[in-house]
Amino acid sequence: MPALKPTSFTGTITWLGHVPSRAVSLRAVPADAVQVTLDGFPGEDHGGPTRPSCARVRSQYTPGTEIRNTRQLCIVSAEELALTAEAMGLERIDPSWVGASLVIEGIPDFTHVPPASRLMSESGVGIAIDIENRPCIFPGKEIEVEAEGFGARYKPAAKGRRGVTAWVEHGGPLAVGDVLTLHVPDQPVWSHLEAARAG
Repeated sequence: MPALKPTSFTGTITWLGHVPSRAVSLRAVPADAVQVTLDGFPGEDHGGPTRPSCARVRSQYTPGTEIRNTRQLCIVSAEELALTAEAMGLERIDPSWVGASLVIEGIPDFTHVPPASRLMSESGVGIAIDIENRPCIFPGKEIEVEAEGFGARYKPAAKGRRGVTAWVEHGGPLAVGDVLTLHVPDQPVWSHLEAARAG
């Protein structure tokens, strides 16, 4: 029996890009198309099969521990990006400023789709969603360069709409305009989730 269920929810790719050097800047470089591999997007500094652990998993690992890379990609929603800009008082936020890999349009409340969901392209590319990408100060630094005085507003404005981190399950071509179909785990919500979070 399949463990993942195709849904009627689809997202159209409106932007693609990669971050060349995280040490230099979070800013992404846009592209019209990419040839996706199991390491992520070509030229993406967040790519590769492993990564050093960061603050997001500090309850599990000492910072810098080599772990499996489940955050090869940063996927954001066009609708949520627009809401974040509005909350900040900006006309728009360029996806490159937030280090986006993909921007998709059409899936509601995208940041909160279930972990382990898949985004499947018509060409067969499979992207596995890890977890919600929590806002941090680094996109704000890029925004500050473009809109002085607005950078500090990013982190609170992006709460709950920063998108997700993801990794490539199957590679192939992706291009702006491609449609990705959401597949979700065919599994009920764990009945002890609230108690676990409270602990």
